[in-house]
Amino acid sequence: MMVRGIRGATSVTENTREAILEATAELLDAIVEANDIDRAHVASAFFTTTPDLNAEYPAVAARAAGWTDVPLLCGHEMNVPGGLPRCLRLLIHVNTDLALSEINHVYLREAVRLRPDLSSHGGGGYGAQ
Repeated sequence: MMVRGIRGATSVTENTREAILEATAELLDAIVEANDIDRAHVASAFFTTTPDLNAEYPAVAARAAGWTDVPLLCGHEMNVPGGLPRCLRLLIHVNTDLALSEINHVYLREAVRLRPDLSSHGGGGYGAQ
């Protein structure tokens, strides 16, 4: 087994606890489903948000989903002029037998614009609005 990174991103409708947790749960579920992830094989997960999202830690949604034994970390993304506002990103490190080309990165909602090359199912990418 190799340790692979699986990326994902989504947009959050507003800077509220409920909106951040809902968007995080949706993204986490989509990544797990798209890559058939067994939580026992997850090494760690790193969540970032743009600085305009600070009402709650995204990791709270992962803990609520049962990720109680996975190391989780939250931070802020760089504040790049013209960047996508209210954006939540996720990098999961998972032990897997999947080849790099078999990993499905997930971009949802407005974040599909970040990686249009990965916006269709299969071939290393997954996205939905």
